[in-house]
Amino acid sequence: MSMPSRIFAVSLLVLLTLPSSFLRAGDLDERIKQVLVRPEYKRARWGLLVVDDESGKPIFEHHADDLFAPASVTKLFTCAAALAEFGADYRFHTPVYRRGQMLDGTLKGDLILVAKGDPTLGGRTDDRGRLVFRNLDHTYADFTSTEPDLTDTDPLAGLRALARQVRDRGIREIEGEVLIDSRLFAPAFATGSGPKIVTPIIVNDNVLDVVVSPGKAAGERATARVRPENGFVHVDVQVRTGDKGDEPNVIVEFAGPDRYSLRGTIPLGSKPLVRICPITNPELFARGLFIEALRREGVSVQASALRQPAAFLPNADTYAGLTRVASYQSPPLSELLKVTLKVSHNLYASSLPLLIAAKRGKRTLADGMQLEGKILSDLGVKIEELTLESGAGGGSCDRVAPRAVVQLLRLMARRSDCEVFRSALPILGVDGTLAEVVPKDSPIRGKVRAKTGTYGDRDLLNERPFLRSKALAGYLTTKTGRRLTFAIFVNDVQLAPGFSSVREAKTIAHLCELIYLYTPEKTGARRSDRSSPRTADVRE
Repeated sequence: MSMPSRIFAVSLLVLLTLPSSFLRAGDLDERIKQVLVRPEYKRARWGLLVVDDESGKPIFEHHADDLFAPASVTKLFTCAAALAEFGADYRFHTPVYRRGQMLDGTLKGDLILVAKGDPTLGGRTDDRGRLVFRNLDHTYADFTSTEPDLTDTDPLAGLRALARQVRDRGIREIEGEVLIDSRLFAPAFATGSGPKIVTPIIVNDNVLDVVVSPGKAAGERATARVRPENGFVHVDVQVRTGDKGDEPNVIVEFAGPDRYSLRGTIPLGSKPLVRICPITNPELFARGLFIEALRREGVSVQASALRQPAAFLPNADTYAGLTRVASYQSPPLSELLKVTLKVSHNLYASSLPLLIAAKRGKRTLADGMQLEGKILSDLGVKIEELTLESGAGGGSCDRVAPRAVVQLLRLMARRSDCEVFRSALPILGVDGTLAEVVPKDSPIRGKVRAKTGTYGDRDLLNERPFLRSKALAGYLTTKTGRRLTFAIFVNDVQLAPGFSSVREAKTIAHLCELIYLYTPEKTGARRSDRSSPRTADVRE
């Protein structure tokens, strides 16, 4: 074990030592402060607020009104606004129209798919109409050392369903173009890891998955398959099989529009690994896949998937005069919010403000964020106490106070759709981004539903990682059954070379374990704030 690993193991052993009985407010105060002043957080900033749901009073707070980089805790505000705006049962409907005359099964004109912003378009839907996720989403494949798993769903399910409907309407040949109308809102950029381009048309999260498998002997060439299979995005895979037990090292390089190369090694005997190739033009990607889906359903298409379409889109107000030949309906919004929060899906969260804008007749991200602010204000959130520029987190000016986050969570808990919001959150030790944070025998496993946040950079000067933010906010049930709402942030942690934010995830989980042991006392709440005596090791 390396020196950093030994230090890490000892640190966790100390952190995970819990008292055997309950903690009164005063004892809880002292135990939490022991964590906050640990040497590794000498230059970091902590912000915490824990509120008793029954009394509405804080049982612990520390810099609860200061602004912190929230990372993906931002998604709580985004999803709350979307739930309030659309409702849990809202469904996206993606129509396809024909333009031109029909003659003996031949469309002498164009087929037009009108994108309505469905973020999944059937690609995650199972046979029970629910959206499927894996705890580590494939969109993080190029950004983590842990290998994700792909869902066992068809990424082209929506396009295939539309193509079948087109065929069933008697269209056997298309002499004109196949078009994608993606004018619902203006394209924007997502924040956080994963695909960056946010458009109204999304297929397979706007990425091409490449699944690489080792050969039968070291030195052999690895095999690869792409998902979804297609004939127009080209991937050159030159990956070799390494020795058994080696670390995988497969790098994706952009080689031009719809061109990628994969180089590196994969260990002998390892399970297949996933890498993603972000799509640079989602509209053309969807168009090519739709053309191929139509052909597989027996519809002859003269248009080529390899070039830009030659025809122009109609004016938006003329669709009422065209014939609709197909429509795909999504699962309810509650399912989308579940995936967005469980796996911290940056592309979906980045889409939501734009979808809010489109619903209100607007088109830009700025429009969507301003409308989100109005929605949150109507919910009762004091929006002047936070600054947000993104839907997913990671924006340069994204800052929130722990008190504002707890306020949002408590407001959502009072709504009639509170269970939709609550059930969409990751469960500590069970699923989503909290699945592996605590061991199976942890007393707090299953007792916390909360949104994680991680935002890191690279300190090139010192060749080490720099953790801008690690955060957790949500609902916790104590050992005595008392319900609490909490928000925990740590910002600006200088990590040692070779370390990752796993340590901070464990530290925050340990704080949750301490809070889990809380039991109320008659003397009321205790707090640690800026007016209290502070240890010199904690930066103000």
